[in-house]
Amino acid sequence: MNQEQLTRFERWFAGYTNRFLGHDDIVDANLRLKQEHTQRVRTESVLLAQELALSEDETRIAELIALFHDVGRFPQFAEYRTFNDPKSVNHSALGVQILRQEGVLEALTPQERQWVETGVGLHGRKALPSALTGRALLFAKIIRDADKIDIFRIVAELYEQYRDDPDNFMIEIDLPDEPGYTPEVLEAVANGKLLDFTQLRTLNDAKLNQLGWVYDLNFTASLKRIDECRFLPTLFSFLPPDDKIQQACGKIQDYVTAKLAQNA
Repeated sequence: MNQEQLTRFERWFAGYTNRFLGHDDIVDANLRLKQEHTQRVRTESVLLAQELALSEDETRIAELIALFHDVGRFPQFAEYRTFNDPKSVNHSALGVQILRQEGVLEALTPQERQWVETGVGLHGRKALPSALTGRALLFAKIIRDADKIDIFRIVAELYEQYRDDPDNFMIEIDLPDEPGYTPEVLEAVANGKLLDFTQLRTLNDAKLNQLGWVYDLNFTASLKRIDECRFLPTLFSFLPPDDKIQQACGKIQDYVTAKLAQNA
């Protein structure tokens, strides 16, 4: 894939996503957040591809997957007013469906098209299929890491905004903001186990689950990125001062520190 093709894909994405703006302030706020998120995930994907010494063409493929990874979010939120897949539609599968219906990827080779559709379709899965191999697996790992890196950034900023001015907060908070948490969620996160969104009951559960994503990052460069940006200490600060939570947070930080030391 060449740069001219990538530029055309950028224009299509801008035109498509802008279709859903301008009708509702809450929808606009949430979807503009997704547009901004997409651009940052592109940057993170390129940085990871460069760290992995991919070719220029492969780096553009990684960037294209990032450009399209959340394209399903726009019709999802416009129709259902939620980003909660179990309560609406699988946004990853919807994204692939949109790309096919619109004929967006027809200019790519069959192999490139397969890589893009696989990356978009699997980026939101709890875990990648064990049968996935080769470049399809590599690109899927890159988009999953890049996506998580920027979500760490987003939630760190949004939790602060929500704490400071909850009455004027227009971004979706899908789970109830209650003082407690689900013990089973904390136990799973503390033991490095992945969770489904359906297992989360409170906003604190969601915060714990997001912290547990460090165990699902595929590349040392990704761990280094979140460590340098100090996302984890920021997110720790939004959790209750509970001894068990603090122990789990300490375990998560120790894991990141140890992994970085191993690869120093």
